[in-house]
Amino acid sequence: MRSVTFFDGSGWRAGVVEAVDGRARLRDDVPSTEFAPLDGVIVGGFTDHHVHLQLVDHAQLAGSRLGRVVDLGGDPDALRTLAAHERPVRVEFAGAFLTAPGGYPSDRSWAPKGAVREIADADAAAEAVAEMAAAGASRLKVTSNSAAGPVLPDVLFRTVVGLAADHGLPVVAHAEGPGEAQRVARLGAALLAHAPFTERLDDEEIARQTASVSWISTLAIHDGPVQEIAVDNVRRFHAAGGTVRYGTDLGNGPMPVDLNPREVAALRKAGLDTIALLRALDPVDPLDPDAVLLLLPRATPASADPLDARPLTPADLKV
Repeated sequence: MRSVTFFDGSGWRAGVVEAVDGRARLRDDVPSTEFAPLDGVIVGGFTDHHVHLQLVDHAQLAGSRLGRVVDLGGDPDALRTLAAHERPVRVEFAGAFLTAPGGYPSDRSWAPKGAVREIADADAAAEAVAEMAAAGASRLKVTSNSAAGPVLPDVLFRTVVGLAADHGLPVVAHAEGPGEAQRVARLGAALLAHAPFTERLDDEEIARQTASVSWISTLAIHDGPVQEIAVDNVRRFHAAGGTVRYGTDLGNGPMPVDLNPREVAALRKAGLDTIALLRALDPVDPLDPDAVLLLLPRATPASADPLDARPLTPADLKV
């Protein structure tokens, strides 16, 4: 048994860690002076809030530094099966992309079979929302990409938001095209699947969104001027008190099935320091007996770098 400092998702606390049935487990007991301190700090496995598991080798999640992933677009039946069986990483999902008839990504070859529901009217919206809820979705994904095709009109978008709320589900919106990030926020989206990248939002819009919308970063999927726009938006949104969540759009091109150094670097560029970065990474509760525990060797709360993290093992607890 060792004394340790751990991150509880908000700040740093003291506890003890021990080996139980071949696994390291954390308790928030007051450490005894008899326990040797662990050389480093502990966090729960990180969360990637934007992945597409059907587009990657999800078996690689085991042994990664991710403790939870949120799939934002795929076949709901396939995702329900993954969520039931994937361990130790927890899988949450939105189910199918909900889009306008002919809207993004209905014409994309990468979209898995069964991954898109085209919403023509309120009846189709009710059917699709009920289907995702029955599959076990924890949120809904609505695409509003005017750069790639038609989008849901305001009234129908609001209808989807209302139906989702009836099932206790927040709406995550893919907003792309001039004015779309502003529009979906106004219509009730709770999260943006991508930090706004089409255009620089003015400070008034930034202030409005901090009150009602969280942004999932996905900064590293962009290059050049588009990334500069996204990073600038995130910098001002974060500085204004907005909630930023780490997300990579895993499956959108080559990237590690793990913590992504390019995304972490982009978040730092946007002004998220050590504690803000850890909060954006939204680690699972390390006190949960089933949680993935990560060790940041030789780190302190002031120097903790998520990229140094590795899975904690019973061998680390030997004195």
